[in-house]
Amino acid sequence: LRFAAMLLNRGELDGVRILSCKTVDFMNSNHLPLGEAGLHRVDIEAIAADSGFAETGFDGIGFGLGWSVIVDPIKARLLASKGEFGWGGWASTFFAVVPREQMIVLSLAQIAPSDRYPIRRQLRTMAMSTIVD
Repeated sequence: LRFAAMLLNRGELDGVRILSCKTVDFMNSNHLPLGEAGLHRVDIEAIAADSGFAETGFDGIGFGLGWSVIVDPIKARLLASKGEFGWGGWASTFFAVVPREQMIVLSLAQIAPSDRYPIRRQLRTMAMSTIVD
């Protein structure tokens, strides 16, 4: 949780700078290759094979330096914010950092493999639906 809090605070935790803002921004950018037209970076769907252990597809999801990055929530079919980043484990654990909403979502569920039940999608939807503008 503290690691995610540091990332949410763009590299600072408890008043101590651990990573520069530029480093965190760079880590959270989509680093997948450019598409055929050379204008936009592709999402994971364009280059990855489905391992069979993910409960969601890869459309609209890029990859930063260490985790997935939501590049198009509509294409990803997720109630999410552009720029949200995080990672999920094989047994349905996951964390998501949502800078736009100043929110962290952390789940330590143990459902293996993670394609058995869409707990990540449901928890993300519940967390995002609690936000009042």
